[in-house]
Amino acid sequence: MTITTLRRQLLAWETSPAAILTKLAGEIAARDQGRTGAYLSHHLDTALAEAANTDLSLPLGGIPIAIKDNINVLGQPCTCGSKFLENFISPYDATVIRKLRAAGAIPFGRMNQDEFAMGSSTENSALGITRNPHDPTRIPGGSSGGSAAAVADHTAIAALGSDTGGSIRQPASHCGVVGLKPSYGRVSRYGLVAFASSLDQIGPLTQSVEDAALILQAIAGPDPLDSTSLDAPVPDYLRALNAGVKGLKLGIPKEYFGEGIHPGVRKNVEAAIQSLAAQGAEIVEISLPHTEHAVATYYVIAPAEASSNLSRYDGIRYGHRAANPTDILDLYKKSREQGFGPEVKRRIILGTYVLSSGYYDAYYSRAQKVRTLIRRDFENVFKSVDAILSPVAPTPARKLGAAGADPLQEYLSDIFTIAANLAGLPAISIPCGTTDFDGGKNLPLGLQIIAPHLAEAKLLQIAKAAER
Repeated sequence: MTITTLRRQLLAWETSPAAILTKLAGEIAARDQGRTGAYLSHHLDTALAEAANTDLSLPLGGIPIAIKDNINVLGQPCTCGSKFLENFISPYDATVIRKLRAAGAIPFGRMNQDEFAMGSSTENSALGITRNPHDPTRIPGGSSGGSAAAVADHTAIAALGSDTGGSIRQPASHCGVVGLKPSYGRVSRYGLVAFASSLDQIGPLTQSVEDAALILQAIAGPDPLDSTSLDAPVPDYLRALNAGVKGLKLGIPKEYFGEGIHPGVRKNVEAAIQSLAAQGAEIVEISLPHTEHAVATYYVIAPAEASSNLSRYDGIRYGHRAANPTDILDLYKKSREQGFGPEVKRRIILGTYVLSSGYYDAYYSRAQKVRTLIRRDFENVFKSVDAILSPVAPTPARKLGAAGADPLQEYLSDIFTIAANLAGLPAISIPCGTTDFDGGKNLPLGLQIIAPHLAEAKLLQIAKAAER
């Protein structure tokens, strides 16, 4: 059930937070464990104790929210899907967790993810893979694959994920749920384990656009503990949710509809665009000329920031510590060799290379300049349109293991989502029908909507019209 439906039942005393939690725990045991694998852990007794003191009059009073395993919750594991943090217990609450609790929500469940959020399939988790509930032979997407799969499998009411280059929107598309990446700075990152600090953003995965608006309302706003959070007013996201799209201009980037898109994706996205036109929106073709450089730019900047952020994992202060080192340098080497998986190592090596002496200007500095060009493309387009429509991914969910030993093909699957992160813009994926792909039947896919910076209210308004 959606948050909205459960809230009505809670306020009418037709159910209780304890009953909802107990029901979810039963669904997790029946469908997730040994099948979907979205949950790394869940703590029913702790959640029931918290539910006993929940104020049902609050906006999210009594609603359990699943949490991606790179967001800290006091007293719970925060593994980031990595052996390095396999036994780490968080000593504090992230700001988004504190805000969810202030709104009456109950954090429940630690969701699987690609290790340190590095991946697009949730196959890179060191703690087990997650499967797509629509077809268990396929990926759920990533890196927030556990969060998306649980919402799609109805073993979670809603969930939080993080999005660095599409890690909320792509799994939302593959699993057929709503996934919202807010503007950079709209939601505090304090308590989010950093992958790439200039790109990361926390956001909701839900069963409806209205539910996404409810959660964003709770977690948005400035935070003195995060210097990158913006001191900007937070509008009422529900107020204009049903205002429709009549009179709005929606841009279709020609660069997002070229070669490589599966015919079923193109057909469904174009049908969604026509449905918005039928509701009164004006559809115009636009150009984002630097789109072709987005993937290369991202895979210079993101690994560079990752190599810096992950240098703290040294086997000294916390996390995995190698046994019997010969000296301090050997301790560093062995701890990181044993603790990190292959994809994380690949990105650390790549990031260290582009930041190294003699290569910084050739790669990292140049990538930052191209990032500015990509941001300017969006700024120019938003002078004439209210939002942009596109596919989320070129294809539906691929089969588990199909990427093989070629990480480049996996990186290219984020071609339509990366640019919004580089430009710091809000973007959402909403379900957009199903199609057949690579032997799979009726696989979900998503429509992506991108809006100007801090225009989440307009983004949700358009998403609601498309959902309708």
